[in-house]
Amino acid sequence: MKITEHLEAAKDKTLFSFEILPPLKGQNINSIYESIDPLMEFNPPFIDVTYHREEYVYSEKENGLLEKKIVRKRPGTVGICAAIQSKYGVDAVPHILCGGFSKEDTENFLIDLDFLGIKNVMALRGDAVKSETYFKPEKNGNCFAKDLVDQIYDLNAGKYLDEVIEKGHNTDFCVGVAGYPEKHMEAPSIDKDIQRLKEKIEAGAEYVVTQMFFENDRYFDFVEKCRESGIDIPIIPGLKPIATKKQLSVIPHRFHVDMPDCLIREVEKCKDNAAVRQVGIEWCIQQSKELIAGGAPVLHYYSMGKSTNIQKIATAVF
Repeated sequence: MKITEHLEAAKDKTLFSFEILPPLKGQNINSIYESIDPLMEFNPPFIDVTYHREEYVYSEKENGLLEKKIVRKRPGTVGICAAIQSKYGVDAVPHILCGGFSKEDTENFLIDLDFLGIKNVMALRGDAVKSETYFKPEKNGNCFAKDLVDQIYDLNAGKYLDEVIEKGHNTDFCVGVAGYPEKHMEAPSIDKDIQRLKEKIEAGAEYVVTQMFFENDRYFDFVEKCRESGIDIPIIPGLKPIATKKQLSVIPHRFHVDMPDCLIREVEKCKDNAAVRQVGIEWCIQQSKELIAGGAPVLHYYSMGKSTNIQKIATAVF
């Protein structure tokens, strides 16, 4: 089923979903199953699977030239999605990026997904790689998420890049896009960021999943601004329970989100990360209950490959 169909069938009941990372190259899929299995009792209608570009560094050789070395890979998004749908009978939502893909790569990726019966995709621009200050699109690739949404809907209309194909098979993807309650780090203002989101929706996006946030007012204010701008599609809140003291600096730096002072103080009181994890669970439980009371269509948890804290939160909430 499409995500929009799941939401319609829920009849205003808040659903549970989560996102997983592909394992690092060299690991097997059992680690994925081990993180999914404890969460299946909460009946997720869909599970997101991220796509990660290769991470690389440049090192200087003896002759003074720079050598590109790949240091980290997380392949397997398509295979994991197929395995999830086969093993659990749950819709998998692969993330697809502009970064690292030419338009032809994107088309071939989508064709594979269509052959596998995958009906949903999350269309994202993607971040700059660590060696770049700003995002650079692939040669002959899409520059923005809106361009990626355009390409997906061209394929839904049977329009392929190969001009020899006058009228090809129509795919039928439901497309989700990202929203930023505290604005995207490159946007000059929240209003401008919502304008960009509206452009993605006008291109065909059918639902939004937000970046993580730790104050629910950020989400509710964002939804209100979106509605005022004419955006009327479902806006799904993304949640991540804090689990380590280090995340007090890592999360704001990497994801450009704020943390409330009262949460920071509670984390700083903790003697170890086990205590931090419990604070994160309790904070996310409270967030979750307030979001359900506020009518959130789905609570979407960023598991980062670890599900024990998500399981505890879901047990208290669903």
